[in-house]
Amino acid sequence: MQPAQKSPNLPLVSVIIPAYNAEPFIEETLKSVLAQTYPAIEVLVVDDGSQDRTPEIVEKIGKKDARIQLLKQPNAGVAAARNLGIQKSRGEYIAPIDADDIWYPENIEKQVKCMLEGGEEVGVVYSWTVDLDEKGLLTGGFRSFAIEGDVYATLICHNFIGNASASLIRRSCLEKVGVYDQTLKERNAQGCEDWDLYLRIAELYQFRAVAEFSIGYRRMYNTMSTNYQTMAKSHSLMLQATKQRHPEIPDFLHRLSTSNFLLYLGHQSSRNGDDRTALFWLFQALKTECISPLSRSGFYRVLGKSLFNLLSQSWKHQDALDTPVRVEDTPYSENQLLSREVLVNMRRKKIELMVTIGNIFHRSISILVKRNQANIDTIPLS
Repeated sequence: MQPAQKSPNLPLVSVIIPAYNAEPFIEETLKSVLAQTYPAIEVLVVDDGSQDRTPEIVEKIGKKDARIQLLKQPNAGVAAARNLGIQKSRGEYIAPIDADDIWYPENIEKQVKCMLEGGEEVGVVYSWTVDLDEKGLLTGGFRSFAIEGDVYATLICHNFIGNASASLIRRSCLEKVGVYDQTLKERNAQGCEDWDLYLRIAELYQFRAVAEFSIGYRRMYNTMSTNYQTMAKSHSLMLQATKQRHPEIPDFLHRLSTSNFLLYLGHQSSRNGDDRTALFWLFQALKTECISPLSRSGFYRVLGKSLFNLLSQSWKHQDALDTPVRVEDTPYSENQLLSREVLVNMRRKKIELMVTIGNIFHRSISILVKRNQANIDTIPLS
């Protein structure tokens, strides 16, 4: 058995992996975690009542590496699984990763470095993400924002972090704002647990970005996890809470957030080949707020594709940007690293544009909120 690595001069990072029927991917995910260049980690896998070989695979790998700890609970949902892992962990920082995603080798090292440089006021550090298909191949999709500082209002509009596997969280933040909201599952409203937590942290702490593609986010379609009505309800409940806590946030930003999220659901429905549902979400987005949908090329692409498919009864599941960049090895291998470099070279202008637009949007939202707060402050009390 490989002993747990001791690094007394480095803060411990607790890696939390919720796993439910994760047999196809959990080994690959664990290998990417154990391959991190940052040595001071503990890995807590929380089996959420799996009915496959997930716990057996974790136990087998754990016999070779003492950094891995397997926890078990009856099926209670991803929020409860993450919370159990956090409760049992010891790290100064919490690093969540889903059981089908991967990290590239320097992810935690660079996130910890960014966190230490930012100081106690920084609560979350996030990295950039590339999208993977079921085989671990790059699809061409990515997320690259460099929005930093006081991000609360901007984060209301859209979850620029993108997924739960991309963040490093300061443990003391969770002690102040709480952990993942387990009641969302009880209210049949799962899907925005990580976004909700980011918002509560952003109320008190700053965010920092590691401007490198360090996360492999696996996008899979035609799965039971794509319950879009449940996700829409989760987003709605999240926004209701923000409205109550922060009346200074203009209502337009909440409508913009809803419209953006419904557009996302329409896009995902289209990828799943469900064109009628895609059109439903597109028109729901238009009813909520029309500026954002009508200003996005993706809206017209999904609209045209869905209408064409319904009229011609042809089914297309991928567009040109989703053509896989083929590699022959595992996602965190040297071959895949080269493929990420190819992706950056191919999409460099789009990456730079995404960063620039994100920063302009962030500054604009900050100005809008400050002006709205000033107007509220000048209203005489009756």
